[in-house]
Amino acid sequence: MSRPFEHVLQPLDLGFVTLPNRVIMGSMHTGLEEFPPERQAAFFARRAAGGVGLIITGGISPSELGVLGPGMCTMTTEADAKKHKVITDAVHAAGGRICMQVLHAGRQSYHPMNISPSGKKSPIFPFPPQTMTTEVIEQELNNWVNAAALAQQAGYDGIEIMGSEGYLLNQFLTTRGNERDDAWGGDFERRMRFPLEIVRRTRERVGPNFIIVYRMSMLDLVPDGQTFDEVITLAKELEKAGVNIINTGIGWHEAKIPTIATMVPRGAFTWVTRKVKEAVNIPVAASNRINMPSHAEEILARGDADMISMARPMLADPDWVNKAAADKEDEVNTCIGCNQACLDHTFALRQASCLVNPQACYEDQLFYVKTDKPKNIAVIGAGPAGMSFATVAAERGHNVTLFDQDTQIGGQFNIAKQVPGKEEFYETIRYFGAMIVKHGVTLQLGKRVGAADLAEFDEVVLATGIAPRQLPLEGVNHPKVMSYIDVLKEKKPVGKRVAVIGAGGIGMDTSEFLTHDSHHAPASLDIDEFLREWGIDKTLQARSGIEGVKAQVSPSPREVYLLQRKNKKITGPGKTTGWAHREVLLKKGVHMITGVEYLKIDDEGLHIAINGEPKVLAVDNIIICAGQEPQRELQAGVEALGIKVHLIGGADVAAELDAKRAIGQGARLAAEV
Repeated sequence: MSRPFEHVLQPLDLGFVTLPNRVIMGSMHTGLEEFPPERQAAFFARRAAGGVGLIITGGISPSELGVLGPGMCTMTTEADAKKHKVITDAVHAAGGRICMQVLHAGRQSYHPMNISPSGKKSPIFPFPPQTMTTEVIEQELNNWVNAAALAQQAGYDGIEIMGSEGYLLNQFLTTRGNERDDAWGGDFERRMRFPLEIVRRTRERVGPNFIIVYRMSMLDLVPDGQTFDEVITLAKELEKAGVNIINTGIGWHEAKIPTIATMVPRGAFTWVTRKVKEAVNIPVAASNRINMPSHAEEILARGDADMISMARPMLADPDWVNKAAADKEDEVNTCIGCNQACLDHTFALRQASCLVNPQACYEDQLFYVKTDKPKNIAVIGAGPAGMSFATVAAERGHNVTLFDQDTQIGGQFNIAKQVPGKEEFYETIRYFGAMIVKHGVTLQLGKRVGAADLAEFDEVVLATGIAPRQLPLEGVNHPKVMSYIDVLKEKKPVGKRVAVIGAGGIGMDTSEFLTHDSHHAPASLDIDEFLREWGIDKTLQARSGIEGVKAQVSPSPREVYLLQRKNKKITGPGKTTGWAHREVLLKKGVHMITGVEYLKIDDEGLHIAINGEPKVLAVDNIIICAGQEPQRELQAGVEALGIKVHLIGGADVAAELDAKRAIGQGARLAAEV
């Protein structure tokens, strides 16, 4: 009988070392790099214990000029190496292997001393770079080799050379970043000299028995990027120079195409990885939006890659590999690609974590310890906050009963999962359902409880969520008016011309739902549709994968007006994904109007004023997405019985629906009760 996930779990012999499986924990900056190393040690050791075949750290700069921002981490001295020994020792003690990623930001950095091949400023980073002289190039080459040698001294099993995402090596490889006409620029042979010199000199310095992974940009997705012929040429030369594994990188940070957001289909770029894999004889890893063992297995089984590299899924579930090995995929806590607690935090210079796993990056602080004083606890509301509290409290040994008046768990996730691009919420609901069963939570659905029903419990947790706020607007009860719940949950019919009041996350989600035809799979579930919608050439003939390619967007079945009171650009929630959600709506022809004053609703439609000028939007429906109120009706009655009440999630703070806060608050309370 075949082993479950046999391709994922197959060992990989690199000649001098055998990796136990085909799973790489991809590089990701978490913010722990700037803390004492013991915190990183706990973080990585937890993933090693979870079965990951090879861990790659967040990017560590080989020099002060290459850091991502002021005061960020470098590997330049023996003192640095000594600090990292704490990390490598912890990973090895847990049975794992770990590589240090060496990353030089070049012009993609937040400090004024940054450098680049030709002094060309990044369009999204604030500081113009200094042009690298030949002396500086030689200096940075030496610094890179020194960082690799120090990593070896620190006990790392290898390094990953960061050559994608638009960082310094990408800048050398493309005319977008390199306009030199000397030994380091001009034709592609000279443009690829810098990364190849790094590999050659590093291999010479560290010897043959040290892993060198090269994270290669296979599809730049920016103007003036590499042709795919150049990508293949580089891959072959990297193999000759001594690279052991090529890892996939897709898109620069400067690209105007989403590559890892939840709206990107699973495995959207493995077809590119396959083309590189076919050109070389060393293992090639696929990356980007791969989050479940069955999907990873499919990718490896059909020959798209030799390995799977996942960063955020290892935040969501450090036991991903062990669960696959035990054939318990239903227990995997799936990364939903939201970026809200990881990349959004990183780019705001905050410590990262994970929306679906609050313990991520807090392994040394947030513990779920077995209780020696079990309590009988009632949880009212099986939404994100209630499910999080109930499962963690039950895991700790409390007797937990979870009530919900709905006939299914999930709460607001059951609304969110209807939105194109947010289908991953189905997985989160599935995960919590599995944990409810595993940890013995008593589940009572379809039951609306009163205070008297809770008299026998020691404590009560109200996770009753929110109700849409009623707008003080003339005509708000007109038949044209609907709430987002009517649309997303109740699936009530909506007309062809629609005004959405409120341009926060709920308003954008509702607009996205309304601009998609329910009879066709959205781009988030169809790779070819996604590539067409964002103008990506699957034949790989177009330079960078995009030049000269016109985006083809399926037309919206409705005309939608998305309205906002504030007189500022509608950007959408999320620092790293909000722009992409906005772009999707613009592609669908949504009218985004700001500085709106709402006057009244009548048979004519929605009466508004923009900069004092009245206007009537002759729409069939007006959908209210403008705020929520907490639902706490039970609180007073339960407290009158002398029972302690906790408020979590929307019942505590009814801000814009915030699953990150709800799940985190539920888990932290459960860790303490």
